Amino acid sequence: MSTENEGTAVPPAPSAPPVPVDAPAAPAPQEQAHQGPYGQDAQGQVPQGQGGAGHPGASSSAPDPSWPPPPPPTAPYGDGGSGSGSGGWGASYQQPAPSSGRRRGGLVAAVLVAALVAGGMGGGLGYVLAKDNDESTGSTTVSASSNGGDVKRDPGTTAGVAAKALPSTVTIEAESTSGEGGTGTGFVFDKQGHIVTNNHVVADAVDGGKLTATFPSGKKYDAEVVGHAQGYDVAVIKLKNAPSDLKPLTLGDSDKIAVGDATIAIGAPFGLSDTVTTGIISAKNRPVASSDGSGSQASYMSALQTDASINPGNSGGPLLDAQGNVIGINSAIQSTGNGGFGTGQSGSIGLGFAIPINQAKYVAQELIKNGKPVYAKIGASVSLDDGSDGAQITDQGAGGAAPVEPGGPAAKAGLKPGDVIIKLDDRVIDSGPTLIGEIWTHQPGDKVTITYERGGKQHTVDVTLGSRVGDN
Repeated sequence: MSTENEGTAVPPAPSAPPVPVDAPAAPAPQEQAHQGPYGQDAQGQVPQGQGGAGHPGASSSAPDPSWPPPPPPTAPYGDGGSGSGSGGWGASYQQPAPSSGRRRGGLVAAVLVAALVAGGMGGGLGYVLAKDNDESTGSTTVSASSNGGDVKRDPGTTAGVAAKALPSTVTIEAESTSGEGGTGTGFVFDKQGHIVTNNHVVADAVDGGKLTATFPSGKKYDAEVVGHAQGYDVAVIKLKNAPSDLKPLTLGDSDKIAVGDATIAIGAPFGLSDTVTTGIISAKNRPVASSDGSGSQASYMSALQTDASINPGNSGGPLLDAQGNVIGINSAIQSTGNGGFGTGQSGSIGLGFAIPINQAKYVAQELIKNGKPVYAKIGASVSLDDGSDGAQITDQGAGGAAPVEPGGPAAKAGLKPGDVIIKLDDRVIDSGPTLIGEIWTHQPGDKVTITYERGGKQHTVDVTLGSRVGDN
């Protein structure tokens, strides 16, 4: 499954046509959502054909035994990158307002215009009819309470969760030295001022660019990139002169999430900071391949799927459970490629994807500790061809390397070129990208069981995952 980046501009405010007094406005027809491309081609690109059963395809080229698989240029993130909104998988982030003519896409403040039509007063006004004991008058006294009582919102309600979580989220603006950049979201990871977000949110500011984080209170802080992982699409930034009263969000357990569980997403869709949306977990372990559209390596995840509305600008924001625990990082959306409001920018159709927090926590801790990501690997190149028959070990590795790394985990387990991996533990593997995403949910040193086919027969072998440090 591939994903799509956000566009570079916020759509203009829609006009609100006058509503005739004598006739209601006709409802607008709804468009049929179109499934975007899913998977990657021979160069690690996401093909433009239809994806099958929500799984990524595979490509004919042989990626490096450990990294990097080539990027899918037409499948940018749904809410953090600078994609064209041409359809596909991904979550992108909104471009900030240009500081000069050099910026690649100016952020136009979105003004949402609502046509309010006055109707009847439905609630009714409570009243008391005073009894006239002496029947000397026929007066009626109408009494209305001047105080409706205190509104109490329990911690488990959406409003209660949002009130507690919002102060620990930030809107991130990243700008490169050439003036390019965008906007995304992040959340407080610890009291030392570390903020977790997506790699594609901060990518423009990695090499000497400018980075800021703004809290809902309006307080704005300069920040710096501590570490970023392109493959995982996770990054950690740190606030400069961080306040002493930071409250990290509580991290949940994404392994215990069930389909149907309630979700709450926080972010800055189309630049509208501190926006809260709700939904459910609509699927788990969804293979997603995405790219920031800049030609960098692809990102792979075994994602949590949610129908909470996620749009350009939500990237890096927390996906919460009903108790307010972070269960994922909003990273990608499926889009029809039609931006609406007369633009080419894509928006939510109810298919959003989040990096499970158990994986993101491990990655963030490694970035804080070492400044570089650590990836689990099997040490074999697999095809990224579009298909549903498994992940085939290629006959030739990327750049002339051996398809099975000598002395690596796969070699020690007896895997050979031509073997087709069809399961990793209990997870069905239908393609190379699916295998990569599943491997990266593990840590180096983990032992996994691989089921593969060779010569028409199935075999099972235990593999102890190796490690690779860095993205290059």
